Amino acid sequence: MIKEITVKEMKEMRDNNVEFQLIDVREPYEYEAANLNGELIPLATIPDNISKIEKEKTVIIHCRSGKRSASAIDFLQKNHGFTNLLNLQGGIIAWANEIDSTLDVI
Repeated sequence: MIKEITVKEMKEMRDNNVEFQLIDVREPYEYEAANLNGELIPLATIPDNISKIEKEKTVIIHCRSGKRSASAIDFLQKNHGFTNLLNLQGGIIAWANEIDSTLDVI
């Protein structure tokens, strides 16, 4: 079961200074074009970067549309016992459409 969060809910968390870790699982060229100031850990490198992912606080994982981030969460939950992960519904595309239209998402 993959838990999700909407872009509006994440924006509310940011606006209220709620502490969470944001991980972007897109590729570096996508991150360079537009990002949400999350930590870049491309999907293929997740298995090598488990130690960078918090277990003690909320972690929101996102990609372009939500598919790669859901895959990352599925892997982390099944293989490493994470229970604190949220998938950003619609990814950075949803953020650009609903929160910040200035983002040039590729």
